[in-house]
Amino acid sequence: MHTDTERCVRAVQSKDARFDGWFYTAVLTTRIYCRPSCPVVPPKPENMSFYPSAAAAQQAGFRACKRCRPDASPGSPQWDERADLVARAMRLIADGVVDREGVPGLAGRLGYSPRQVERQLLAELGAGPLALARAQRAQTARLLVETTPLPMADIAFAAGFASIRTFNETVREVFALAPTALRERARPGPRTAAPGTLTLRLPFRQPLNPDNLFGHLAATAVPGVEEWRDGAYRRTLTLPYGHGIVALSPRPDHIDCRLSLTDLRDLAGAIARCRRMLDLDADPEAVDALLREDPQLAPLVDKAPGRRVPRTVDADEFAVRAVLGQQVSTAAARTHAARLVLAHGEKIDDAGGGLSHLFPSVAALAELDPGSLAMPRTRRATLTGVIAALASGGLHLGVGSDREEARARLAELPGVGPWTVECIAMRALGDPDAFTPTDLGLRRAAARLGLPDTPAALVKHSAIWSPWRAYAVQYLWATDDHPINRLPTN
Repeated sequence: MHTDTERCVRAVQSKDARFDGWFYTAVLTTRIYCRPSCPVVPPKPENMSFYPSAAAAQQAGFRACKRCRPDASPGSPQWDERADLVARAMRLIADGVVDREGVPGLAGRLGYSPRQVERQLLAELGAGPLALARAQRAQTARLLVETTPLPMADIAFAAGFASIRTFNETVREVFALAPTALRERARPGPRTAAPGTLTLRLPFRQPLNPDNLFGHLAATAVPGVEEWRDGAYRRTLTLPYGHGIVALSPRPDHIDCRLSLTDLRDLAGAIARCRRMLDLDADPEAVDALLREDPQLAPLVDKAPGRRVPRTVDADEFAVRAVLGQQVSTAAARTHAARLVLAHGEKIDDAGGGLSHLFPSVAALAELDPGSLAMPRTRRATLTGVIAALASGGLHLGVGSDREEARARLAELPGVGPWTVECIAMRALGDPDAFTPTDLGLRRAAARLGLPDTPAALVKHSAIWSPWRAYAVQYLWATDDHPINRLPTN
């Protein structure tokens, strides 16, 4: 969008928050870059320049605005919608792959050479993978500086910087303030009492309907791994450097996020996973506008706009849970998953809460005895087949995976039918166009609305909902009186 100057100028002049994260406005006279909704008086159009990423603006010599904090705006919805190389790379960078494995590691996961990845990111985003990762490190550093009492040296390494000197130079360059001045300038209020515990605000584009989003996560929660407590969805996280516990609560203009981490180097990755799980980078205006074009769906959208697709923090975990949920009730699927957790999950401490385990890794599950599973033989075979494919590396479902290739690999596994493939595509792979026409609840909802209710006819009709069919599924499911559609009240 940043190449459409006229449209960008109109968005800036109207302070349209819908475009935050889509592009960044650089002011040539002040050398500051802002989000489109910045509250200051808009500059003259001739003094504006537009960039596709915060990293590109920083690389061009602009520093972040202290008023609108553009580095903290919601991410571009393109990276969830698209499935090409650039989108896959952006999802991996957000997950911290460049910080952990470098550009060669990023390229290896994508199946391209480092030079090809660099060239494509530069062409589209105006910044290479190192610059994009640096911008993310700067944002992580600012979060730690402003919300924790940690020493600056600890913050530098937790944010992913190789040295304190690089940390200091980057913070000064990006925010035009030294780290200590940044901390002093932060809004007054209580900081985190204990190292490793953070309270954050996760932004999103309005509107957001939390009912089916948090209702689904709470209703399907696996005991010991997830729970709803004191108005928050809480769960354990398995992260590259350790583990964590997150509590997420919906608020009118943000998601309240409380993170407890065993290693602060996991902060950026944990935030990215929580944002993906809650689909916070979606563009609800674009989604709802398209779905309203269908007369049968329009009343549902108008009644409760801004529905999101509940996703996952761990794609492998969800694949296992999707198989456990085949042809059984929500309660039965939770029971099966809880048994796996108790038998194979790593125990953790949760002071004052009810979480006790991490969901078992596929490596741990690969050692399980199929005979110990209380389920039909065919489903046991399906489960062990999926686990073996994930453990061996023959099946990749991570944020950087190729969605169509993953679908094809899943479909080759015995017992993995179209419903399971599309559920995994929707919630684990994050495909906004995933569709489950054989789902019984979806077909019942379609029949009640006068839509076709046979799978083939429903697929044909759903073409007008593309590329947002996963969101149409949420609106249709929400017509049923089921706990997954209700925000818990206690």
